Amino acid sequence: MDERPPPDPAALRAQLAELCARLQQGLVERGREVRLSLLAALAGEHTLLIGPPGTAKSGLARRLHLAFGGGRYFERLLTRFTVPEELFGPLSISALEQDRYERHTEGYLPQATIAFIDEVFKANSAILNALLTLLNEREFDNGSERLRCPLISVIGATNAVPDDEIGEAFFDRFLLRLPVAPVSGEGFAELLQVDSATPQGVAPIAEHDRLALTAAARQVGIPAEVADLLGELRGWLADRQCPVSDRRWVKIVGLLRTAAASEGRAALCRWDLWLLPWCVAADAAAQGEIDDWLCARLGIGATLSPLRIARVVEAFEAQLEAEHNANDLDYDEAGRLRLDKRIEAIDGATNDAKGASQVLRMSYSRKRRYGRNHLEARLGQIDALISRIRDYAAEFVTQQAALDHYAAGSLWMDAGFARRATQGLANGSAGVDALLRRAEAARAGFEALPRLDEAGPVPAPVAHAPLDA
Repeated sequence: MDERPPPDPAALRAQLAELCARLQQGLVERGREVRLSLLAALAGEHTLLIGPPGTAKSGLARRLHLAFGGGRYFERLLTRFTVPEELFGPLSISALEQDRYERHTEGYLPQATIAFIDEVFKANSAILNALLTLLNEREFDNGSERLRCPLISVIGATNAVPDDEIGEAFFDRFLLRLPVAPVSGEGFAELLQVDSATPQGVAPIAEHDRLALTAAARQVGIPAEVADLLGELRGWLADRQCPVSDRRWVKIVGLLRTAAASEGRAALCRWDLWLLPWCVAADAAAQGEIDDWLCARLGIGATLSPLRIARVVEAFEAQLEAEHNANDLDYDEAGRLRLDKRIEAIDGATNDAKGASQVLRMSYSRKRRYGRNHLEARLGQIDALISRIRDYAAEFVTQQAALDHYAAGSLWMDAGFARRATQGLANGSAGVDALLRRAEAARAGFEALPRLDEAGPVPAPVAHAPLDA
């Protein structure tokens, strides 16, 4: 049983906020990359930076090392000529003399806490296979002995992701995949003036605080709505032939829990899922699609959707049109069909002094009228629909308040996602308001239908798909 006391939420949050601010100094348009790399490291996961040279990838990794006190930093650029000794240490001559195959790992990757490996996929398969175990299990086979490594996190960098089997297995070891683009035109002037020197005054996270945060993260709860959304995204990805391994889903939840614990929360919430694009998608295009899905889906309740509501409203509108246009035979007070007094010529025949024949026709032109039972049934059914739509509109207001509260207290949330999610909620709210107006107009139409004096029969309900999923 882990008996480490949980970190003080307010103190930890303040320290992490200050740490993020310090690490971002002198890096233009790299705030998201700094924050998410730090979050991944706190969760014991690795980050892959995907982008062209000269975009501050190595500088970001060196700064991340400053966040963890008492550790060692290791950095290497890999090429197709890189040999294992460059990463894992030279062979021990004295051990070879005793018929043991061992390496001197001091100062090399097996002894590092934070490491930066540039062009990670350019190494040969022997090196990548050795790295697989080191990154995932934090262990290194040194001769006949398997060493436990103090590695916290690796920052990898690449220009492109290979599609071979070994490369894909190695790619899967990086939980976060962050595209890094050159500084935008808006940020270029700032880039020319920044001081890119190593930031000063960085207060690192103590080892005992990091371990206490890890223990606290394990206790963070997963509400049913979060689990349902994760399952929904899993199915959505599978339908698009983009499956995500069970191991990765477990690691993703660990990352989300670490984010929640670092902010002093005891349970995940739906807005924590904004991190998912960087965890489940391989490139910027796929990440954008998932980001769009989340922006639209996170503001929508589990049992209602504008599309289902629209179909129900359309069913009532179609029923109203049918009932408004319906005609009945017209009877007089004696119960006999009324006769139309229009006079029409028939085949040019002349049967009277004016040379025209008069014919009396039965009238079919009276609008259908509806009894009290019919109208009450229709109004009761559409009132129930209107009530549901109003509840749904209120849910958008509630979700926007929840998003605002979350964003105000989040250390990690990207401002761009918050803006897109807010716009998605606004669009959804506007759509539901339009459906509400249509439903209210349909109600007014039913209320204005011609009426009979008697109660009349009760009609069958308007047929429509269920509102609940």
